[in-house]
Amino acid sequence: MPSSPKILLTDRVEAVCAEILTREGFQVDIHKDADPARLFDVIGEYDGLVVRSVTRVTSELLNRALSLKVIGRAGAGVDTIDVTAATRRGILVMNTPGGNTVSTAEHTMSLLLSMARNIPQACGSMREGKWERSRFLGTELCGKTLGIVGLGKIGREVAKRCQAFEMTVIGCDPVLSAEVASKFGIELVALEELLNRSDFITIHAPLNDETRGLIGRKQIELCKDGVRFVNCARGGIVEEQALLEALESGKVASAALDVFSTEPPSHNPLVHHPRVVVTPHLGASTEEAQEKVARQIAEQIADFFHGRRITGAVNGEVLGMALSEDVQPYARLAEHIGRFLAQVVNGSLKQVTVACKGSVLARSSELIVSSTMKGVLAQFLSEPVNLVNVRAIAKEIGITVVASQEDAAKPYANLLEIEYVTDREARKAGGTVFNGSLIRIVQIDGYHVEIVPEGYLLIYENVDRPGMLAQMGTILACENINIAGLSLGRTVPGERALTIMSIDSKIPDGILGRLRQVEGISNLKFVFL
Repeated sequence: MPSSPKILLTDRVEAVCAEILTREGFQVDIHKDADPARLFDVIGEYDGLVVRSVTRVTSELLNRALSLKVIGRAGAGVDTIDVTAATRRGILVMNTPGGNTVSTAEHTMSLLLSMARNIPQACGSMREGKWERSRFLGTELCGKTLGIVGLGKIGREVAKRCQAFEMTVIGCDPVLSAEVASKFGIELVALEELLNRSDFITIHAPLNDETRGLIGRKQIELCKDGVRFVNCARGGIVEEQALLEALESGKVASAALDVFSTEPPSHNPLVHHPRVVVTPHLGASTEEAQEKVARQIAEQIADFFHGRRITGAVNGEVLGMALSEDVQPYARLAEHIGRFLAQVVNGSLKQVTVACKGSVLARSSELIVSSTMKGVLAQFLSEPVNLVNVRAIAKEIGITVVASQEDAAKPYANLLEIEYVTDREARKAGGTVFNGSLIRIVQIDGYHVEIVPEGYLLIYENVDRPGMLAQMGTILACENINIAGLSLGRTVPGERALTIMSIDSKIPDGILGRLRQVEGISNLKFVFL
């Protein structure tokens, strides 16, 4: 960890965040409601940034954040953060998705009930001196069907509360299984069926490319006449113009909105519509929730910098695996094999295939693949490559990465096999870990070997005949170059063999040239790991 990392807090994050970070040994600066221009000027000084929903962390800002290692969102949504740009720069983005679960679920219920019983409108009428009981005829929740779009933590908490009102709850979610949904008393259905059946629809999905405009004209047309919408998730999931038209036509009876496509909304007719209940993005605005997420993000950032654990990662799940003691040696092995192959293979890289054989490798395959590609790309790129950005960089430059998880390959409990394919050839290396920490390469292109993938390595193929090793050893000895270790592999006696020497020092190019001229020697490479 840096001697004293600097953390910048913006957007009026609760004071407990700064208190925890200061206690953990960080330098903390607070810029409440930070001016974007000022933020551009100072962001280069900081190792960490903590924001809520106001500060927009754009790619332009990140281009100036030369020291930034982590961005923490004190809350769930990260739509104000350019996660793709952060990933490309190797910056970890983390959030606190569970910190405001209860507050958002309770606010959803508040909006649901207010909308069903016209409470804000009736309140406004009375303050004008009116008594309009017949005008504000409401509808009961009991016996109605609630459709929940997005069954994450908040969606499931809303379901629990609505079941207490004796509502039938159905839901759709791209990842939750029907079996898990049923345990929460929710019938899992497709979006189209949810729209057809629901009396009330509430949104609890993240805003991304898949959900932007998820509820538009076509979807609203599939709904029951008189359906009611609640959105406490993110503006942009429901197309606002389509919702307005449906309210005007009577297709939608009423709506309750806590979020808008532009916040604060400017000249948005939904805000003034008589059958719409609106609040200014208050879903997480409770004292308890704000303190909880501030405390949580401070603890997560402290854990990250101190190397204790990684939680709440949006774009760096593999980093959490990297802290697992039993996985660490395999991650190191993967990186070293990646670096090894990158130095011995000829041609332009096209594809890397990573086969994780055995239980430890299989459950940490994402980390193993990222570690492999980190080793590969570090040999070619001058820009920083780390576990956060390596997959994005590989995709960007057109390298195909293939991964598989398989059963153990005897005699090894866990065996990592990596194939490196270029426009000229394909080569493969396999490795394992002995005694919990000793990394070894045990296979190279079908040859069985055992080498420590560290330091200087001389690798070559040779005709399998007496005297080959002596010739090579003599040249090195005459140049006072010491051989520290040796591993030999062959398939059929008298044909081809593979030799790997561990060397104490660098071999000058001129000596490498002489070694390549020895009769029977081919594919000689000098590697540094």
